[in-house]
Formats: sequence, structure tokens, C-alpha cells
Amino acid sequence: MNNFYVYVYIDPRNLEEFYFGKGRGSRKDAHLSDTSDSEKSLRINAIKKAGLKPIIRVIACNLSEHDALLVEKTLLWKLGRQLTNISSGHYSDNFRPHNTMHLELSGFDYQSGLYYYNIGEGPHRNWDDYKKLGFISAGQGVRWRDAMLGFQKDDVVAAYLKNHGFVGIGILADRAKPIREVTIKGKPLLAHALCCSGMADNAGSDDLCEYVAPVKWVAVVERNNAKWKAKAGLYTTPNVRASLDGQPQTISFLEKEFCVNIRELVT
Repeated sequence: MNNFYVYVYIDPRNLEEFYFGKGRGSRKDAHLSDTSDSEKSLRINAIKKAGLKPIIRVIACNLSEHDALLVEKTLLWKLGRQLTNISSGHYSDNFRPHNTMHLELSGFDYQSGLYYYNIGEGPHRNWDDYKKLGFISAGQGVRWRDAMLGFQKDDVVAAYLKNHGFVGIGILADRAKPIREVTIKGKPLLAHALCCSGMADNAGSDDLCEYVAPVKWVAVVERNNAKWKAKAGLYTTPNVRASLDGQPQTISFLEKEFCVNIRELVT
């Protein structure tokens, strides 16, 4: 029902907006009796001690709950650093983080993402297989499965091999799938002669199998020619997947070493 509204609390001493919320019925007045030690309640009590009352105004009315949440979040995003709201509100992932106007962000300024990908070479994965057949993978547990499922088609990945350095730049041709469902070069991936025989482990389990995403490699090198420079501020993490949006030094290094314009690869 369209009976939700979005409201604002205003400090009458300086006419500063200090709290936004959404609700219906008498929700907008509920904060006046809040006895917590939140910044919002402390502000309201200070106004009362001055012999005044907060100015409470409805900004938008006759809204669905979905639309009220979206309006609330828009206001919180615009004035968030000046407000006493504790929560950033719903739809946080749909709004650009503050203090990122100097960056080009995936999902905002362009659709596909730019990611660091940690190969995690071992019993279940091998760079030589990735390079030869054009794919990346991770799995053998829900945590690593979910990391792979976070990749989207057309995301750009910089593949990192521990103790070596960066070994490839590629564009994902599709989202990750359980290894048993992946076909490469006309036949199931597991039917290929793989360097890593352990990739078939737990193939029947959606939680524990290896998850594979096909990749079109733009530039690759052998492990002994991996790109690395010590103490150069290059980004690494043990995580499978991490954004490179805030890593300009690493991006510049990769572009120079692999002779590619990474930003042009990101659509």
C-alpha cells in the first residue's frame, strides 16, 4: 500500500537537517521519546534543553515501502556525513560510496568490474591449465564458491600467482559454473588432459566442487616471467577476488608490464 512517507528532523537553532527516516502512521514522532544515547537522541535532548522542539517535516508521502526506502537512501547518501543516522539505509550497494568521486568505479562509471584474481595454485588448480584452455576457477568450499559467483560476464581480471607475481590479464566470457557443467573447446573441461588432476574432486557437490569461469586472455606470461616489483605498493590479498578500483599504482604497473590499456577493456 502507498501509505509510507519520508521525513526529516531539523534543528530549529540553525535549521540544519540532522536525521532522515521513513515510516507510516506516527512513526515520525517516535524519536521524541527515544532515551538512548545515540547521536540523534543527544541532539534532540539538546534542542529540548534550549526550550525548543525539533522541526519535523514530511518530505515525500503516499509512497510504497520500496519507494520510501529508496528516497530515504538518496537523502542519506547526499547528506550522510552531516546526519545523525547510524544506518546507511537500504540499497547501500546501489549508491556510490562517499569519497570516491576521484575514482572510476565498476558498476557506476562502467558496467563491468576490474578485479584482482588470486589463482591459489595447488592440488585443485594450475596456471598452466588456465593459460592453455582459457579459464579461471576456485572452490572446494562455500567461501571460495561464492567468490567465483561474484564475478560477472565481461569483468576484467588480473591473475596473480603467489610467490611469482601477475601472470595474465583477461576478460570473463561467462559467469562461473560448477566444473561438471563447463565445456571448453567442444568438450567437457574434465575430459581434457589437465595438469591438475584434483580439479575433479567433489565434482558432484554444488557446495564443494570447483567453480569455473571461461576467460579470453588479453595477455599472459609463463610463471617464470610473472610481473612483479618488490616494495612498489602493488596490491595483493589471499582472497580469491578483490576490486582493483582503488589501486591506481597496481593498475599502472599492470598496464605497463602487459602493454595493455586496462581501462579500455572495461566496458
